[in-house]
Amino acid sequence: MKVKAGIIGGAGYTGGELIRLLIHHPGVSVSFIHSRSNAGKPVHSVHQDLVGDSELKFSGELNDDIDVLFLCLGHGESKKFLTENKISDKVKIIDLANDFRLLKSSKLEARNFVYGLPELNRDKIKKANNVANPGCFATTIQLGLLPLAKAGLLKDVYTTGITGSTGAGQSLTNTSHFSWRENNIQAYKTLTHQHLGEIGESLKQLQPTKDIEVNFVPWRGDFTRGIFVSSQIRCDESLIELNKLYEDFYSGQTFTHITKEPVFLKQVVNTNKCIIQLEKVGSMLVVHSVADNLLKGASGQAVQNMNLMFGLDETAGLNLKANYF
Repeated sequence: MKVKAGIIGGAGYTGGELIRLLIHHPGVSVSFIHSRSNAGKPVHSVHQDLVGDSELKFSGELNDDIDVLFLCLGHGESKKFLTENKISDKVKIIDLANDFRLLKSSKLEARNFVYGLPELNRDKIKKANNVANPGCFATTIQLGLLPLAKAGLLKDVYTTGITGSTGAGQSLTNTSHFSWRENNIQAYKTLTHQHLGEIGESLKQLQPTKDIEVNFVPWRGDFTRGIFVSSQIRCDESLIELNKLYEDFYSGQTFTHITKEPVFLKQVVNTNKCIIQLEKVGSMLVVHSVADNLLKGASGQAVQNMNLMFGLDETAGLNLKANYF
């Protein structure tokens, strides 16, 4: 029996990536893709790369005869949607927005949301009925820091990260025009990015004895997808010890890998991987981590969480080839 999936908000970037993954997933049948603005239109009329892959049409109606519902809505809209629409308790929910990521907002009536970072909460996700998918920057930064937190070695962090234009969503803004993005980089939300809250909670989960300050400067990049993060932390351990620490922590993890070679975006774009590299100069450790913001940072991780929730092969639907050339 295949898992029957529904998607709310299927016309955007994360919705489109989710559709691409699920229609080729061996254990999933897509029951409906909801979009009020595109109801009745073929899905491939919006996601034009799906011509020949799917004859599904966008629906303007909800269907409760499903096993899992993915919410690919704007931030703040998921909670509103679940308040206004009665979804059967038997339906598992995976929310890709930030509505339920923090502990203080992880409950809605009878629904309790588990934070969906598999490398941190794998066992909880397997038992969960509701999962809050992590943010893209949050995923990439956390995966670079979790081993240090687990070992109690984490001190204040100084992080810089650059993301592609798809990280801002599909709605047109002044900084998403091609003429603005091309050959251009800009810092934004300096030290105030919305993902800092969930990062802090995850680090506290593994290193509860000390509050860690993450000083994060995000950049907008002149490319479409991918995230490159560099985090600096003072650390006395040797690079050999630290590499072993990271390799041990991520041993058995399907999509997070440690390398001793310089990392770059083309290794991970169009995959569900996060690849991490450590460098050390004196007492300063630099952790580089790279991921695809739409896959490991969003829709790919949502499918990974679905696989865990339904007892499927964790890699199902996610054996993807990097756009290396």
